[in-house]
Amino acid sequence: MATFNLKKDDTVIVIAGRERGKTGKVVKVDREDDRVIVERINMIKRHRKPSGPQNPGGIVEKEAALHISNVQLLCPSCEKPTRVGRKALEVKEGEKSRRARICVKCGEVLDKG
Repeated sequence: MATFNLKKDDTVIVIAGRERGKTGKVVKVDREDDRVIVERINMIKRHRKPSGPQNPGGIVEKEAALHISNVQLLCPSCEKPTRVGRKALEVKEGEKSRRARICVKCGEVLDKG
């Protein structure tokens, strides 16, 4: 399985397709199909059948998945689209070693905490 550089709640920019140039927050990452769902990007319309009084029928707009290669992470510190690198963090004695995602352009750590 490939490693994924994107996580839920990351801010990304679309780099290919009809939504090119738009930015949004990642809602879901589908690791099996290499796809991501980005908030308010790639909206599609679906016809929904009524199912009870709480769920009336009609035309529903929702986000469709984009291929993960068509989006790129936006670095929160330098505000530019960037590739993601990995860096080993310093650990205290007796702790497990940890790695963090870093921005390739500015070197800032992308992971919170």
